[in-house]
Amino acid sequence: MGSKNIRKRALEREFHFTTSRSGGPGGQHANKADTQVELRLNVPGSELLMEDEKQRLMQKLSHRISKSGDLILTDESSRSQAKNKKRVEEKFYSLVEEALKKPKKRKPTKPSRAARKKRLNEKKKHSEKKDLRKPPDVK
Repeated sequence: MGSKNIRKRALEREFHFTTSRSGGPGGQHANKADTQVELRLNVPGSELLMEDEKQRLMQKLSHRISKSGDLILTDESSRSQAKNKKRVEEKFYSLVEEALKKPKKRKPTKPSRAARKKRLNEKKKHSEKKDLRKPPDVK
């Protein structure tokens, strides 16, 4: 299964959501509504991710993974808990899809003849400039 199929695997079953009060201004609503949503997924304990995917996620997203192996994402951009939950899920999937992309192999190339010639000409000009700065040889 590729990274494109990650959304079809129903990882939502393994999500753990917690809510808390969002920081910042907001008046009475912010003081009583838990609008910040935190999504946690235990990467090593996941039954829906393959071993190579778990390793790649642990490596690429190490700054977002706790010592216990939980991938943690939060969202508090909206005043609606439902919108924040939807946003944090979307953020999760885009982050995981990006982390699971296999890097393209580099094709080794050689510099063109014109590029080599230009580089050598630049080196020659630079060398001549340095030679002009030297004091003259007096014998």
